[in-house]
This record gives sequence, structure tokens and C-alpha cells, in this order.
Amino acid sequence: MLKRRKNPLRVRALLALAVIVGSLAIALTTPVRLGLDLRGGTQITLETRPADAGREATDRTLEVLRGRVDALGVAEPTLVRSGDHRILVELPGVHDPKQAADVLGRTAQLTVHSVLADGDRAEESGGSAEDGELTLPDESGRPLRLTAPQLTGRDVEGADARFDQESGAGWHVTVDFTEAGRGRWAQLTAQAACHQADDPRRRIAIVLDDKIISAPQVAPSVPCGAGIQGGTTQINGSFDDAEARELALLVAGGALPTPVETVEQRVVGATLGESAIRAAAWAAVVGTALTALFIIAVYRLAGLLATAALACYGLISYAALAALGATLTLPGLAGFVLALGMAVDANVLIFERAREEHTARVRPSPRSALRAGYRGALSAIADSNITTLIAAALLFFLASGPVRGFGVTLGIGVLASMVSALLITQVLVEYAVGRSWLLRRPRLTGITHTGWVRDRLVRRDPFLMRRPRRWLAASTVLLVLAGAGIVTRGLAFGVEFTGGRLMEYSTASPVSPDRAREALADAGIPRTTVQSSGPTSLTVRTDALTPAAEATVTDTVAGLGGETRKVRDELIGPSLGDELRRNALIALSLALLAQLGYLAVRFQWRFATAAVVALAHDAVLVVGAFAWLGKPVDGVFLAALLTVVGYSVNDSVVLFDRVREFRARDRTTPLPRLTNRAILGTLPRTVNTGMGALLILAALFVLADATLTDFALALLIGLTVGTYSSVFTAAPLTLVLSPRSGRRPGSGREERPLRSGGRTGSPSVR
Repeated sequence: MLKRRKNPLRVRALLALAVIVGSLAIALTTPVRLGLDLRGGTQITLETRPADAGREATDRTLEVLRGRVDALGVAEPTLVRSGDHRILVELPGVHDPKQAADVLGRTAQLTVHSVLADGDRAEESGGSAEDGELTLPDESGRPLRLTAPQLTGRDVEGADARFDQESGAGWHVTVDFTEAGRGRWAQLTAQAACHQADDPRRRIAIVLDDKIISAPQVAPSVPCGAGIQGGTTQINGSFDDAEARELALLVAGGALPTPVETVEQRVVGATLGESAIRAAAWAAVVGTALTALFIIAVYRLAGLLATAALACYGLISYAALAALGATLTLPGLAGFVLALGMAVDANVLIFERAREEHTARVRPSPRSALRAGYRGALSAIADSNITTLIAAALLFFLASGPVRGFGVTLGIGVLASMVSALLITQVLVEYAVGRSWLLRRPRLTGITHTGWVRDRLVRRDPFLMRRPRRWLAASTVLLVLAGAGIVTRGLAFGVEFTGGRLMEYSTASPVSPDRAREALADAGIPRTTVQSSGPTSLTVRTDALTPAAEATVTDTVAGLGGETRKVRDELIGPSLGDELRRNALIALSLALLAQLGYLAVRFQWRFATAAVVALAHDAVLVVGAFAWLGKPVDGVFLAALLTVVGYSVNDSVVLFDRVREFRARDRTTPLPRLTNRAILGTLPRTVNTGMGALLILAALFVLADATLTDFALALLIGLTVGTYSSVFTAAPLTLVLSPRSGRRPGSGREERPLRSGGRTGSPSVR
């Protein structure tokens, strides 16, 4: 009985359609959460004290803080535990962190006291007396002598600020007591109600952190000896809405189980976040459009369909972020830039292999050449993506802060790029090249001709690996120059790694950094780093500041630049800066070791060592360039450096995969010749991928704001040195490490000049 065979192209098409429809549904129904650096607001990192308080105490503290933040009325706040004794609080739309930090940091036990009498003014600062009595000033500064605590925060069930519209009495605070606290509250108010209206003993004091936050008088309607029954009471006063909400918040929030200390505080103005999003969006649109035009010009119909698949990549990535509830931050955008480059790289690699197969005349049709191209490129694509995923996973689990966010978006982007290149592009291109009308015009497919880069390489046939040690000497010179910049000029570490205060101002008129630095020194703040972050933007970095010193900095800048607005404010504790730097270095080191191990298994230890040395070479050159340029080394730069490492390992893996392929077929040709042939065979892919990434980065550099400009600059430098190192550092190093690479080129079977039409791949030999 004959059975109908399943059409594999149709199955893949249905799978691709399901992925696209599912991603579209998620994207339309679930928005992506933006980090505070993109939408504006306040981020505070709190650390419980002592450090050995333990996870249980931190969890209880988190619950109390969540109640306090909810009472602040902030839309979509985020509170999460970070480690065993840290809590991350994000407050979107809150641009004055003083109130939030003050409320979050209050740790004393909430207590309720009877008032004994007016206190002695000599004791206004507070102090203890016999039997636990206290003397504290009330809201107006009038000292009151209080009894020992009659109720605590455990007796309070909740509190709420309400507006009485019927009576027009304005705002008041309603307090609800627990079952155990109702009787004591009734007894307390019953005693107070027995005194005259002007007697301070008719008042009840609510104390938090050795400060009376409210001392209301028992209403005349409450009878002596009966008190307030029912477990609910109402505090009236001349409250506005903010005062009523804060009082309700403090009463309901109660006490923190353990003291907390602010180790990091960031404030980003909404206008800065909107500007960053708008600039990034314009740069992405322009860069992607230029890249699409370039890919279409080089690969014609195949390039057009690959561009459509890249649009699907963006949709899938967005949907994955939304579905996982991940937060997209400015450094996290770096992960998508790398993943977009990898998606372009995978398509270019496949198309170039298809061109080689078609030129070799063993694949007569564009469709068969395309299928062979996918099979030939699959190994290199898998290896490069797996090494990147290893790095992303380690960065996520071991690092913190912006580095961890980079790992999340990088991992999502890499998986989405693989779906885009290996599923969607293949379905679209394979379907298109099989059409009958296109078979009559094969050059429109973009696969049936070699391209101008390959044609020139075939004509000239350069032997680049004739003297590999000379290339290594050139790389050593570059490393020495980079090291000289790091040693002589030093690195301008951002506050993420050094701790301190960073404030960015938008001024009405341009302000010279030198002039601002001198003015700040004259105002009594000498240790500052002032940089221009835009035509009318100024960044001031200094040590931790008191509120008075902060006001001095703002007033000084305003005196120089006219109307001034603070658009960013960051406070990083030194312990957190040390931890971020340490965790980032540990994560990066382990990521490199993991990549080394994987490449050693997939290739040989020589190739793995050369690839990792090339990564380190690229990282040092980028850091050295930023040292010479005086650019800041901060979280965004670190994300850019990790992106450079990703690009570099891709180039090396693609090259080594081709060397491995050639060696498997030819054991007699010397390794320098095989390596040279692999370089020339992969160079068209390197040039075309580099051009695509270059257009995106150039758009970022020209159109984005100051933060993304530095990111794009680091990537432009990294792209250049990464392309160089894969050919002229990694490849020569494998030859030097190989014991057989010393054979003369003439030993063994001599090769003919490179030309089109080889057996497997072009350039090739016959």
C-alpha cells in the first residue's frame, strides 16, 4: 500500500507560521516591562543589617516594604530580593527619592503611648525616664511626657487615608486594630477621655523611630470610661492628601524586622528615558533599513526574504521578553544588537555556502545549492550560538546589575535568531527559489553568482599565512599600545564600579566641563569629575554627598548654565561597586573558560586556545582605546565589551569550522595552506556580516544619545579588532601551536592557484 510522503517544507512552513502567530498574539496582549533607565523613576537597593541577618529576615523585611510601597500609590512598583540580604525596589515615576528612601528606611517599632503631661523643654531631644517613660516633641515641637508603650505595630491591622466629601472635613486617616489590640485601644482612649479638652493627657501619641508622627486628641464625643469601641478609629487633622497618605503608610507599614541601609540609589528623569527610547528607536530603524538594503543588494531575492525573517526575529524576541516578564534596560539592548548581528551572520553564512555549492557545479539548481548551504553552515552556526549561550547563562547566574540584564536579553536574542535563520528564512527562500519563473532568471535568487569579494580573492589568491609570526608580532604591538593607554591614562570607572554619586544635568546653555569643575572646587566640592554628555548636558561624578552638598552642586551648575534640570541621579555604595566589579569579572572569566572547554571538545585545544586568546586580545584593545579616549568604563561599556567578545568568538568559530572541514578531506596539504584557504573561503561572509553590523552601529553612533553613542563606539572598535583578530591573531596562533605547521609550503602535495569551480566550495582546488 502506497503512503503519501510528508512534505518537509510544508511541515517547516506550518511550524514557522505557528511561531509567528504565537509571537504576534503575545506581543499584542502583553507589554514588555521597561527598566527605569528607559521609562524614568527611582531604583533603590537596600541591604539588611547585620549582614548575617539571613534570608528569612530579608523576606519578612520585603513584605513590610511591599506594604509601605503599595501605600505610596506608585504605579507598577517592583520589589524583589537580590541574594540573601539585598532588596531591589523600583518606583516608576518617582523622581524625588528622598521621600521614598526616608519611608523605606524607617526601622523602629511602631508604638502607641498615653500622654502624661507637657514635658520639660530641656528634654526635647528625647530620653528615657523611670518605668519606660519618654519625653518627645510632638508635630509642632511641643515636648510631651509619655508612658511606656501601650500598643505596638503588631496590634495594628491596617490604615488608610480617606477624603470625607460629605462633611467637607477634608482628609483623615482610618486605623484598624487587630482582635488583640481592640481592647487595649478602648482602654487607652477611655482613660484619655476623662480629661479636659485642653489637657495634654487627653492626647494619644503614635511614635515611630523615636519620633511622634501623630498625637491626636480623643474627640469630645467619646465618653469617659467607655473609650472607642469596635476596633476602628479615625485620626482627623489639617492634613493634605500627601500628609494623610504618608501617615497611613507609616502606621500600616509597622516596623522592619531588621535595619536596612541604602547601598544604591538611581534616579532617571522621564524625559531622559523617553529621549533614550526615541533615539534608540530611530537608530534601530535607520540602521536596520540600511542593513536590509545592503543584504538585498548583495543577495537579491534571498536577501529580501532574509530581511523579512529578521523582522520576525524582532517580533519573536519581543514576545519572548514579554512572556518571561523580563525587564528591558539600556544595557540589555546590547544583547539584542549582538543577537541581531548573529541572525544576519547566520543568513550570510548560509547564502555564501550555497554560492560555493552552486559554483562548484555539483548542485545544478538554486534549491539544491541552498539545501547544501544549510547543511554545510549548520555546524558553524550551532557552535557559535552554543558558545554564546554558555556565556549568556553564566552571566545571568553569576553576575548582577546591568551585566545580568545583558545575559537575559542575549540568551533570548540568540534563540530567536536561530529560529529566524534556520526556520523562517529557510522556508521563505527555499519556497521562492523553486518557482518556475525564477528558474529562468537564476541570478535573481542571489545564489547563482559568487559576488565581487570572492571573485577578487579568486583572481589574486593571496597567501596570508606565509609568515604567521609576523601577524602575531603586529598583534603584540597593538596590545602594548593598549596597555600603555591603560597604565598612563588610567580608566575612568563609572560609579557602578567605584561607588559614589553621579548626577546628570540638562542646562539652558552649554557649560564647559573645566569651568564647572573650577566652580565646584570654589564652592567647596573639589573632588569631582565633570564631563560633557551632550550640547547642553553635564555629568558630575563625585564621592557620596550630603543633602547640603548636593544642593550646592545643583546651584553651582544652575549658576553657570541658566535654567537647570536634573535628569539623572545615581548613588552607589562602595561595597556594592566592589561586588558588581567582582561578580562581573568572575562571570566573564568563567564564561571564557566554559567557551574554551566547549571549543576544545568541538575542535582541538590549539583552536580553542587561539579563540580565547583572540577574545582577550579584542577585550584589551577595546579597553585600551577607551583609556586613550578618556571614555567612561561603566555598565553600558561592560555590556558593549561582552558584545565584542560575542562577535569575536563567532568569527573564530566560523573560520575554525572551515579549517576542520578542509583537514577532514585533505590530510596531505600543509596546515598553513589549508588555513589560508579557509580564510579566503570565509572572508566574503566576514566582509558582508561586518558591513551589516557596521551600518547598524554607525546609525547608533550618529543618532543615539550620549550613553548609546559610547556603546556604539565600543562596538565599532570591537568589530574592527574582532575581524582582524580572527584572521591575523587566532589563525596564526593555531599555526604556531601546531607541531606540523612548520613544514615548508612545498612539502606534500602542491596546490594549484585558487579559482572558481572546485570540487567542494569556492575558493577551491582541483
